[in-house]
Order: sequence, then structure tokens, then C-alpha cells
Amino acid sequence: MRLREAALELYAERGYDATTTSEIAARAGVTERTYFRHFADKREVLFDGEAELREVMTAAIASAEDSLPPLSLVLRAYTAATPLFVAGRPVAERRARIIAATPALQERAHAKSAALTEALISALTQRGVPEPTARLAARAGAAIFERASRAWTGTSAQDLTSLVVQASHELRALT
Repeated sequence: MRLREAALELYAERGYDATTTSEIAARAGVTERTYFRHFADKREVLFDGEAELREVMTAAIASAEDSLPPLSLVLRAYTAATPLFVAGRPVAERRARIIAATPALQERAHAKSAALTEALISALTQRGVPEPTARLAARAGAAIFERASRAWTGTSAQDLTSLVVQASHELRALT
């Protein structure tokens, strides 16, 4: 998307705080009004795709067989989203550097992550998993995925999936 690419370029060149939505729109070759039709503010341009991610992950939980335990359901959701992570890897790396340098973006990233966790908790409770168990499974799954994604070189979906499995075994070995 041109707006996201323009924002990434400008944030890298000038910094997040020194960049305006008007400059992003101009770099993308659109009007500022067009920018605001797509994004509520200048932070959101970096977080598009969250709705698709949430949809893929919650659908994976909803469509799973009944016999799977809660943590397996969450890991199934992360595995279902692997193609999105692979496709988004080049942007994610650039975005991560910008977020790391900007407290306002760090706050937004944490809020988006918390919203995804809440969506997974909701998907689990809709399957009859008690809320405290759903919360624990969703957070454990997020920790497993974070561990795997930090070790991932970004080369393939299979590599990421293998790292998720490895991290889940590591977690289970801790108990």
C-alpha cells in the first residue's frame, strides 16, 4: 500500500514525531483527505492488517475440532496466520525499528497486541473454555509465538511453524 510505504520512508528519514499526515499523503501521491479515509491518525498507517490477522486467528479457533485443548487451539491460530506473518515480514522489520524509537507507537503496538489477545480469549470462551483458562492459554500462546518469531530468520512459513512447535515444547519442559 502506497500510504504505508510513504509513512515508513518518512518515519525512517525524519522520525515519527517530525512527520505529518500531509507529508505522508503527498509522498504517496494522494490528498490528506484520502489518507484520513483509510486511517484515523498517523499511527494507524503502521498497523493496518490487524483486522485480517484477528479474523484468521479467531476463525482457526472457531473451526478447530472439539478435542483440542486451549493452548493447542491458540497455537493453531498462530499457525493459521503464518502466511500473513511471512508476507508481512519485510514491512514488519522496518516497522519494528520505527516503533522501537517511538514511545507513542510502542503504546499503540501494546494496545493492538492486547486487543488480539482479547479476541483470542473471546474465541476460546465461545468454545466453552472458562475465561481464566482462556486468558492463560492466549497469553502463553502469545509468549510462545514471540519466542519463535524472535528466533525466526524470515525465510519460510515452515521455519516459523517449526519454531512455534519448538517454543511450545520449551514451555512445556519448564513445568
